Amino acid sequence: MQEYGYFLTNGYEDVMLHKKEAKNKYEENDEVEVFLYHDHQGRLSATETMPTVTLDSFSILKVVEVKRSLGVFVDIGIQKDMLLSKDDLPYDWALWPAIGDELYCGLKLDKKQRLFADLSKFEEIQELSIVAPAESKNTEVEGLVFRFLEDGVSILTSEGYLAYLHKDEMKEQVRLGQRLTMRITFVREDGRVNVSTRPLVKEARIEDSDRLLTYMKERDNQMPFTDKSDPEAIKKEFNISKAAFKRAMGKLLKEKQVEQKDGMTFIKS
Repeated sequence: MQEYGYFLTNGYEDVMLHKKEAKNKYEENDEVEVFLYHDHQGRLSATETMPTVTLDSFSILKVVEVKRSLGVFVDIGIQKDMLLSKDDLPYDWALWPAIGDELYCGLKLDKKQRLFADLSKFEEIQELSIVAPAESKNTEVEGLVFRFLEDGVSILTSEGYLAYLHKDEMKEQVRLGQRLTMRITFVREDGRVNVSTRPLVKEARIEDSDRLLTYMKERDNQMPFTDKSDPEAIKKEFNISKAAFKRAMGKLLKEKQVEQKDGMTFIKS
């Protein structure tokens, strides 16, 4: 032990475990499990703090720094942030992740045995996905952009749906790692979905308003929901967002098909 830490060995190579990276006090010949990485000066170092990802796993990692000459740095849960090389990022800087964006990443070793962040492959992310139900059409979802394609991007939604956003359905250009709020426009036979970030189309508003009318007709021409109702209650009952509900309700109110009173909505006779 030195004043500033411990020297560890596996019998072939020595490495420093700094005091601030040690969770306990140790004596000579004690065994300790550590994670090895190269510090900011390129020296092999040890820490008892285990990273959130390894060479055999991946996770969602937050971007904490962007350097155009190198790439982007992501937080893996240890003192040193890990570099995702510019060689693994889009050629166009405008498509790079921004600070605060999130990436599906693991770790990899280069030819010099240095650790780098590694973008997860489509097949890995696909294993996380689930089949989207047919009734999810026109619902609002959130998700992370994880891959660029020739005419759009791939997204994994918070629900676990694999989504495709065509460039013509983008309200504005999106970034790798950007979290988007989208509307499902089509549910494919394989359970994947097409999405759009553009405003809800007129047809969807009509479909939602017709659904609300049908719902009320089946319940004595009334329902305990208004445009001021709780978003979670609306989502649970109708599987649409509060915004979509308000658009549909607005159409019905404007056409004077319904009226609202005391937290209720009634079909006008």
